[in-house]
Amino acid sequence: MTAISFKLFVENTVRYLLIEVLSLNLYLVLAIYSIKDLENLCGIKAHTIRIWETRYGIIKPQRTKTNIRYYQDKDLKHLLNIAFLNKNGIKISKIAKMSEEEIANRVADMSSVKLEDNTQMDALTLSMIEMDEYKFDRIISTNIQQIGFERTMLEIIYPFLDKLSLLWLTGSIYPVQENFISCLIRQKIIAAIDMIPPTPSKSKNAKKFVIYLPEGENQELSLLLIHYLIKSRKNEVIYLGPKISLQDLKDACKVYQPDFIFTMISETYTKTPVQTYIKTLSETFPNSQILLSGYQVVVQQVKSSDNITIMASINDMIYFLNAMNNTPPSKLIE
Repeated sequence: MTAISFKLFVENTVRYLLIEVLSLNLYLVLAIYSIKDLENLCGIKAHTIRIWETRYGIIKPQRTKTNIRYYQDKDLKHLLNIAFLNKNGIKISKIAKMSEEEIANRVADMSSVKLEDNTQMDALTLSMIEMDEYKFDRIISTNIQQIGFERTMLEIIYPFLDKLSLLWLTGSIYPVQENFISCLIRQKIIAAIDMIPPTPSKSKNAKKFVIYLPEGENQELSLLLIHYLIKSRKNEVIYLGPKISLQDLKDACKVYQPDFIFTMISETYTKTPVQTYIKTLSETFPNSQILLSGYQVVVQQVKSSDNITIMASINDMIYFLNAMNNTPPSKLIE
């Protein structure tokens, strides 16, 4: 049997350790992490991790032939638990005396109570890394009970998705982990939408919305949240979903005749002006107010016009809906 052979890629991204077992002709691929990856995922500075290693032996890194330390999945999960407890007031010297099972049990117990925002992020990150649906559900359900669904989305989930984007860009998580947590969030939003009774047609003060994503756009979580925000303010809303062509939109609007059309443009029109598509929308639906959001709309500095209104952020949309319905301001994302 040969010795383990491996190749490390860029130090601050997820790496893969290829173990070659010649006698079995078997290849195993294990995720490995640099100390910078641990810092990004756990929120603990690299020099602090080194101190904890030396003083308390809480984790023991492996080393390459050139003496570069690296960590495996079990190390990451263990350190996430330790960081979670430490940020919630338990001294590292006390944590170091606990077994892995005791640490995991304390984390599970603490995840069911209201935590500070930073530790909420750590708990959600841990549930994503471990692909632990039960832990995720306890955190989110507790928040919904204490502060309501909308505040949970704006104060907990939305900031977490920002962190998730950063972790994905730096390669610190697997795509399957991102997909796992995104699906759970999607389920929560859909369940919350279903709990709101439909607004009867022609209700007083109710406006009619059509919301969709053009072909090539995939920000369904954001679109679902917009669906919830609109419906929770007692408006009528038709959710067309992603991959909607201009002809599909025409067909829907011909039947439904909405007051407002909402869409997001972030992933398309990266090399061509988005203004061309927006002009087509404006001319095709002159009797509807078109609400536009998304990265390309903002960075290309699209301006509001006769029937075009720019929503540069989720806060803009909340302000707009609250003003339209004369509802009290909800807490916004800082």
